[in-house]
Amino acid sequence: MEAEDQSMAFLDTEQSCVSSNTGTSRYIAQTKKLIYRQMLIGIKDGRFFLGSFYCMDKQGNIILQDAIEYRSMRRTSPAPMEHRGVGLILIPSACRISCHADCSIEEQLSLLSLVTEH
Repeated sequence: MEAEDQSMAFLDTEQSCVSSNTGTSRYIAQTKKLIYRQMLIGIKDGRFFLGSFYCMDKQGNIILQDAIEYRSMRRTSPAPMEHRGVGLILIPSACRISCHADCSIEEQLSLLSLVTEH
């Protein structure tokens, strides 16, 4: 619980730093809603990572905590998946091909609206 309080305090400080730019603060507010939610991220080499969303930087790199790596044991489909715990992992935005957050349909639609505004 203490770590959660510290991360929220950090995000509140970050929020006040960019409060003059309402567009940016809106993105931060939407991202705050994803903290500690389960997220499934696919990367270019075919692996997937499932973990709790911890943070995202300005470049779009994502950090997951308590992450598990899933990968196919063979190149043929459908192949059984093998998995291993990796803990805290940074996933570069350049490697990411998919990103799914565990949230309601309404929240997913509001997050999609952020993508279309770019």
